[in-house]
Amino acid sequence: MGSWGTLGPALLSLAGVVLGAGGSLFGQYLVSRASTRQVEVQEAAEHRAELKNAVLKFLAIASQVEKAAFARSGSGDSLADPVLDQLVDDLWLAHAEIDLAARSEPLRGAAYRYAARLGEAARGAIAEVSALRGPQVQFFDAAYDDMWPGQRRAAGESVTPR
Repeated sequence: MGSWGTLGPALLSLAGVVLGAGGSLFGQYLVSRASTRQVEVQEAAEHRAELKNAVLKFLAIASQVEKAAFARSGSGDSLADPVLDQLVDDLWLAHAEIDLAARSEPLRGAAYRYAARLGEAARGAIAEVSALRGPQVQFFDAAYDDMWPGQRRAAGESVTPR
């Protein structure tokens, strides 16, 4: 009985140390997990901001190309327009920014298809503005999906049926 009287407090002290170390390790795990999640959220927000800027720049130039192309086709002028040529060059540069910022291949493809259709319109190969709406809507949907992956939009937010 004498050995239990000496050994008991030592074992209880050792159990306390083990429980304390386990609790400390578990706490560190939880802090690490929360920090990783915070970094992921911050990186996603930075990606959205960078992509948003690239998309807005692309859309601003796309709008200018569309207006200039259809204004020219409406006037019957088939001569080369240096302003329109420069806008198309700027459009492809803006497309390259999206290509670099995008995380998904669908966005890269949709941006390319929309830019290519705008290029065709600038060359006079497309006579109707409505021919641009399909690629434009696909581009918008792909941009949304790239900025907020896995989140579905509420009813009525998407122009195309899913």
